[in-house]
Amino acid sequence: MSTHKAPGVSTIPSLAFQKAITIRHLRVIAALSELKLVARVSEALNVSQPAVSKQIAELERIVGAPIVTRERNRLFLTPIGQRLAEYARQALNQLDRAAFDIEAMASGVSGSVSVGVVSSVAPTLLPGAIALFKGSTPQASISIKEGHFVELLPELETGELDVLIARIWQPQELPGIAQLGLFAEPVVVVAGRNHQLAKRADLDWSDVVDFPWILPQANSVARRAIDALFAGYGLTPPANTIASLSLTLNLALLEAIPALGLMPQRLAQAHAARGDIVSLPLDTRGLLSEARCFWRSEQVDTNPTLTFFLKCLEKTTDDLKTIPFG
Repeated sequence: MSTHKAPGVSTIPSLAFQKAITIRHLRVIAALSELKLVARVSEALNVSQPAVSKQIAELERIVGAPIVTRERNRLFLTPIGQRLAEYARQALNQLDRAAFDIEAMASGVSGSVSVGVVSSVAPTLLPGAIALFKGSTPQASISIKEGHFVELLPELETGELDVLIARIWQPQELPGIAQLGLFAEPVVVVAGRNHQLAKRADLDWSDVVDFPWILPQANSVARRAIDALFAGYGLTPPANTIASLSLTLNLALLEAIPALGLMPQRLAQAHAARGDIVSLPLDTRGLLSEARCFWRSEQVDTNPTLTFFLKCLEKTTDDLKTIPFG
């Protein structure tokens, strides 16, 4: 039985391709798709630039077609290179997940971890982190407590909580507490879809200060940051306020009354896509944009379940960072 191919079109024997391709090739093409420059890929992978160029040449020889085009000192992937990079990222992600699972199984993690989290971070970060954690350590247990930073920090210090995740304003060192930056995400002003300002494209902060506002509790770090934001615009903070941490209640309030609120951009986009709310064109000046996690410094040596959960948080936030805002 004979096989035919169109003139000028090469074929890649599947088995030969699988035998020739290596993890190094996958890492180079995946990094190249993001970084564009051989020098940056070299730095990211901690290999020499000639080694990167060699991997690219080997890939083109394996594939039998160009995977990059060169423009000055930048490299751009051809359509074949782009498709190969997509599969490379998928394969590397699977290997990363396998490493998580095998590490968890080998370590026999089966304890518990208690997590304190502010409500503005919980819906974005925790579902992915918990799914990764429980998928790798089904025998381990996890408990979640929502609150605000000032309320949760003493519980972290006394050991009632193992880890605290919060949005930060004016970050500072805390004695005996380790901390790690997770991700940065803008906070936006939101309103119900029928609010009188919903279709305004030319808003100023002075236009919104007299409306009812749904805000965090008065003694919270977030509330102090919001008050400072209004002061920075030369305004007295809103007097007509509702203090609430409940996302479900806040969404219902935005629909029921002409109130305004603040929400992380990713969460606001999701609810706006459902037609629940709209984002208003106001500059929040990086308000509470950074999320960090905190834990007692000595605890990672004695609580392997906490150590693994921190790794799950890092893995989840690495994935979040690859999703562009907007």
